[in-house]
Amino acid sequence: MSRYLDPKTDVVFKKIFGEHPHLLMSFLNAVLPLPDDQPIVEVIYLPVEQIPQIPAFKRTVVDVKCKDSHGLVFIVEMQISWEHTFRQRLLFGASQAVVKQLEKGEDYHFYEPVYGLGLVADTFDKNSDEWYHHYQLVEQAGNHHVIEQLQLVFIELPKFPVQTTTDKKLRILWLRFLREINRTINQAPQDLLDVPEISEAVKLAEEAAYTSGELDAYNSYWLSIKRENAILHAANEKGLKQGLEQGLEQGLKQGELKGKIETAKAMLELGIDIQLILQATQLTKEQIYN
Repeated sequence: MSRYLDPKTDVVFKKIFGEHPHLLMSFLNAVLPLPDDQPIVEVIYLPVEQIPQIPAFKRTVVDVKCKDSHGLVFIVEMQISWEHTFRQRLLFGASQAVVKQLEKGEDYHFYEPVYGLGLVADTFDKNSDEWYHHYQLVEQAGNHHVIEQLQLVFIELPKFPVQTTTDKKLRILWLRFLREINRTINQAPQDLLDVPEISEAVKLAEEAAYTSGELDAYNSYWLSIKRENAILHAANEKGLKQGLEQGLEQGLKQGELKGKIETAKAMLELGIDIQLILQATQLTKEQIYN
């Protein structure tokens, strides 16, 4: 029996996909919306100096340059996110990967397309069963032309179905690996182990493969996630309380105004002069007559 670490954490994800390009290539070919006849055939990890330095983006894990079977080159900027602002974060990070290419001094037509891949460890769209979200810049009128230089893909790991006939089988197996492998199991599912690349990734997720320093980083990751979630929960609770208090106060004010208007109308029916009513109630004629 083995004990596994969760591959969604920085230290484990980087060990699997940041140090083994053939595993990353298999994963990206499975999850990105690439043409069937244009798989990725080469990946090169970007040097640190070419990666956008965004201090707040703590969950950026892998940035890589890919070449497909037609010789086209594109960049993939990957993040694992637990925060509600992940869409804005990924869009900003992927945009920075586009803009940073200008520093090479090349003309615009040398731009390499960028894919932003966001692996979402929590459900963000609770009103839809869709779990695979692909965004492009599309012309709204005419021929609906697509600007392909910047595309975003978000995958909600908790929502995708275990079995499906409409998606690539390998995509489902890789995403099951990310969702199901963790410390709560001691034996990986056999259908994951039947895929050589995923079997290798499972082996790399075994706790025994990590040093004490890496395990400390792993535990610190989960502590930071819990801390951030606790802060977010407290902020939401405070916001809800303030909203209720403000709503109650507004309701009381509205109730008081309604009472004043009803009193003013009753005074009018008794024949009291309108100027006296306005002075007594501090209302306007529009409030009384409307």
